[in-house]
Amino acid sequence: MPVLIDPAYLEKALLDARARSLRLTADLEGDRLLGPQLAIVNPPQWEIGHVAWFQEWWCLRDGASAAPADSMLPGADRLYDSAKVAHDTRWRLPLPAIGKTRDYGAEVLDRVIRRLQREPDNAGLQYFVQLAIFHEDMHAEAFHYTRQTLGYPDPFPAQATPAASSGARHDDVELPGGAFRLGAEPDSGFVFDNEKWANPVRLAPFRIARVAVTHADFLAFVEAGGYRRREWWSEAGWAWRAAAGADAPRYWTRDGNRWLQLRFDKVAPLVAEHPVVHVNWHEAQAYCRYANRRLPAEAEWEYAAAWNASQGRKRRYPWGEAVPTPGHANLESGGPVAVDAHGDGDSAAGCRQLIGNVWEWTESSFDPYPGFEIDPYREYSQPWFGTHTVLRGASFATTRRLVRNTFRNFYTPDRNDIFAGFRTCAAR
Repeated sequence: MPVLIDPAYLEKALLDARARSLRLTADLEGDRLLGPQLAIVNPPQWEIGHVAWFQEWWCLRDGASAAPADSMLPGADRLYDSAKVAHDTRWRLPLPAIGKTRDYGAEVLDRVIRRLQREPDNAGLQYFVQLAIFHEDMHAEAFHYTRQTLGYPDPFPAQATPAASSGARHDDVELPGGAFRLGAEPDSGFVFDNEKWANPVRLAPFRIARVAVTHADFLAFVEAGGYRRREWWSEAGWAWRAAAGADAPRYWTRDGNRWLQLRFDKVAPLVAEHPVVHVNWHEAQAYCRYANRRLPAEAEWEYAAAWNASQGRKRRYPWGEAVPTPGHANLESGGPVAVDAHGDGDSAAGCRQLIGNVWEWTESSFDPYPGFEIDPYREYSQPWFGTHTVLRGASFATTRRLVRNTFRNFYTPDRNDIFAGFRTCAAR
């Protein structure tokens, strides 16, 4: 039987998710509401409406039913259903004015909260409210990506205070492997269908880096000719590099003898101990070949993050069961921090920042777990199996309520617009 959640908690989360979305988009106006047509972003004006529509569809219109109720915004299904509205058409749709779009979102939110208050024992409603909250959280991070891609100002400049270094060693943690259950257990609360359910795997002993690859580490690869040395790249990676004309990570530029990095609309020197970010899977793999290392399989990553050998069980977060605090992880912040900061968040094995700072590429394809069953939001996972690659952890732009050790993010191997880096394992 589903465990009911305090409706007041869900109401607070709904309001918090919307406040974050509004802060990320409040200054967008004029041409910035649509922006250029690119494959890796949505027009913000469309995305704002889509978030509202999604919440209405699942929480008010019973989108899982055979005959959903009509939208309060006439024609909304033809505008905002991402499964049916082709990406390239979203710039040419007859979208409502931004004021009307925001009013629509506010009215949906108000009605959802009122329904929660009327139906405190409706477990089905609570499931879809959580789905809508996490969906809005993910789009909030996507708004961060869009702002970075289009060179818009940093949405949270006042929060960009770097955390203090905690002095973690830049070495490997040795793990014994063995029997391990990969994925979420049925008593884990809300999880997405691609995390279901925990399945037995057996891991060989391995060594994984205590911290993520830094700017300094990756700069050594670049200056060793990393983007010119064919032997360090896979066939697909070399084809991507050639087509992109890449000779360094996406937002790096050289100024004489130093390297700079574009963050939103400003350029600043690379910080040596910050994690490398905005590198794709191909770049991560090339670095690993240069360094005689490899990316962790996602089962190895989850084992390093979750397994508590002294207790013989998995943790929800690397540090335990406590809800994330600023001491544990760099989440909901203004940008990356040094890879050895946030020592309170170390895993039982001794790895740091497995959650927060930057998403981490794994070597694993995004595939279903054994016995996969699709959830009501059918478009979330299944369409992307086999074509995307798994990332684990979280970035500085991820919300605290979204993270856990079993959460699987996924993007195509060429995506370097996201806040992703990586850590490595010793070669097999």
